[in-house]
Amino acid sequence: MVNPSKSVAKNPAYQGYLNNESVTIAEVLKEAGYYTAMAGKWHVGEERPHWPVDRGFDNYYGLISGAMNYWDISRTKRPGITRHFAIDSTEHRPPNEDFYLTDAITENAVEYLQKAGGKKNPFFLYVAYTAPHWPLHAWPEDIAKYRGEYMAGWDSLRQARMDRMIKMRLLEDNARLSPRDEEVESWESLSDAQKEEMDLFMAIYAAQIDRMDQGIGQILDQLDAMGKTENTLVLFLSDNGGCHEGGIWGQRFWADQGVPGTADSYLSYGKSWANLSNTPFREYKHWVHEGGIKTPLIARWPAGIPDKGGLTPQVGHITDVMATCIEVAGAEYPETFNNKEIKPLRGKSLVLVFDGIIRDQHQIIFWEHLGNRAARQNNWKIVDKKGKPWELYDLENDPTELNNLVNDSSEIFKGMIAKYDNWAEKANVIRYPVK
Repeated sequence: MVNPSKSVAKNPAYQGYLNNESVTIAEVLKEAGYYTAMAGKWHVGEERPHWPVDRGFDNYYGLISGAMNYWDISRTKRPGITRHFAIDSTEHRPPNEDFYLTDAITENAVEYLQKAGGKKNPFFLYVAYTAPHWPLHAWPEDIAKYRGEYMAGWDSLRQARMDRMIKMRLLEDNARLSPRDEEVESWESLSDAQKEEMDLFMAIYAAQIDRMDQGIGQILDQLDAMGKTENTLVLFLSDNGGCHEGGIWGQRFWADQGVPGTADSYLSYGKSWANLSNTPFREYKHWVHEGGIKTPLIARWPAGIPDKGGLTPQVGHITDVMATCIEVAGAEYPETFNNKEIKPLRGKSLVLVFDGIIRDQHQIIFWEHLGNRAARQNNWKIVDKKGKPWELYDLENDPTELNNLVNDSSEIFKGMIAKYDNWAEKANVIRYPVK
């Protein structure tokens, strides 16, 4: 593996933009005759020729960069940092008035569907909302819906969510609620003023999700208006678990904060609420314990999914989305693209899962993020934090990773470590020494 003293910026595996040994779903489906469009956050290539229009999308509207002020792109957490925004191949400056990023993403996604409706081609639309990523920005009327809803506090709400998920069969009865994060204070220990402020932060976070949900509804309504609902596959997923950034009280990125939720503020909701968001799991975005990486996938395809409202415990991975789209579209994954040899397809189609059939699982799945590592083989998972010893969990009997079996199942552990090391070597993963 690569020594950590080697600059990450010089390591192609960490270059921050898509390489020429890969293809996007848009590139593959465009070759199959699809109209392709995207609205939302890109963040896998700041400069040309790494924008969406350079990687298979016919039309694009959105944020090329990472997180931004939802109301005003010119206002960032660090002065002098430029946030790139684009329409197709042109740099764009969104207006500073009557603009809210989530709504703008929705409006343009709907417009691209309307454009698709005038074509004979099938269409692929990728919508990447930034909500509910910090900063905490939302419309006042949306925030008002949730003020006071979180005054019960994170302790009781974690238990209530756990109970509800078991009742809904999202969790098995054997799942145990992980303890409150040891850095997070009990809700009852907070002053009334602290409770009010933290309730406000979570209300803004909920309002961000509410506005995104309204936007998804508008997109689905447009499919209805086009008569395309029945045979359109819609996939909805999150990219990671709740974000701990900002400490237990959330972070105030500016010293002179204005009213929370407005363009004059730049806040995160913090670890205490992220601990609630990730119920019942441990850890957060950034780490590769279940709280950082386990997210649901919701699929809607009236003509292709017989069990409406069904649930499945089958494990999927983000790489499966490419394989699924290829099968549904009748496309082919290329061996070469633009005269470049392309890495083999890693994912497995989810179509059998949609049909209610138990598919062949991935033999093993690997992760590495910011020095945190994991691998999953069937129901066994090895995982560590950067520079810390490996842990081993049986996710079938311990889905919340509370019983470390590293000393009890040495053969399984050794075999998975060997497979991880082999993968990490091929993937050019940086190794950090165990402290």
